[in-house]
Amino acid sequence: EKIKTIGDAYMCVAGVPDDRPAHALDAVLLALGMLDEVERINAIRSKEGKANWPIRIGLHSGPLTSGVVGEKKFAYDVWGSTVNLASRMESNGEPGRINISGTTYARIMEFVEVVPRGPIQVKGKGEVQMYFLVRLKPSFSADRAGRMPNEELLQRREQWSLLP
Repeated sequence: EKIKTIGDAYMCVAGVPDDRPAHALDAVLLALGMLDEVERINAIRSKEGKANWPIRIGLHSGPLTSGVVGEKKFAYDVWGSTVNLASRMESNGEPGRINISGTTYARIMEFVEVVPRGPIQVKGKGEVQMYFLVRLKPSFSADRAGRMPNEELLQRREQWSLLP
């Protein structure tokens, strides 16, 4: 769910307010879909002689605090170390790529292919293990690009979501 816009960035969260075992997979599927759609739009824009829209996506998993803030204008917001590191994942990424933390990768490694980036120095966090998400593994993908989940992955996600 989109939480807020920060300049040209969108902050989205999964598994809030109720933690769900499949939240990291949900975020990955959203990120792959976003990247696919932006690339489709950029292909059209290129044919029209227009500039492309670069997109960087960063994902991190962990505990956070959330709630409604404000006195006159109310907004749902999230904050904490996890939120800060997710922001750093985006800012340390590259256009056209999905940068994920080691924590997120540990939750979804069964389903995805990645390129390890190694530890990256992150302001205020020290070294953070990062990976570029390449695609869904072929055994879990409905398309050749590895961006659309197949029925098996969707069933596994549903079973995973039912866990306490």
